Amino acid sequence: MTSMPPEERIGSHVKRAEQALLAAKNAALKPSAVTVPQYAALLWLAEKPGISAAALARLCGVTPPTMTTVLKNLQERGLIERSPHEWHRNVLETRLTQEGRAVMEQADAAAVAVERALAAEFSEEERELLVRLLGRCAQVLDARR
Repeated sequence: MTSMPPEERIGSHVKRAEQALLAAKNAALKPSAVTVPQYAALLWLAEKPGISAAALARLCGVTPPTMTTVLKNLQERGLIERSPHEWHRNVLETRLTQEGRAVMEQADAAAVAVERALAAEFSEEERELLVRLLGRCAQVLDARR
């Protein structure tokens, strides 16, 4: 017997919701032929062209080695291009190609549909409360690191 039953563990419920969200987004992104991490990278690259891989990894919540793999796969598909930074030659700037922008826009429409369907299950007050509660979860856990 454990000291805390699984159904009382908030982390288990958060993880279950995260897994369901990722599964729904992966299914929605399938026609665009990108994964959730690839979509996240494309989305941030649309917002921050030229960003470094390390900064992109932080924004996407993945490790730098994972981001290296994500970027390699996107580059092989011709969705991004990478070039040395003008002043920092050991830093590669990453930008969307025209095809990458088109794929990102298609994928974003699908991901937004998932987000809207999720949001529609809650009233405005419930959504605001959920966001605040999840923010508190993150604050508590960040403070424990």
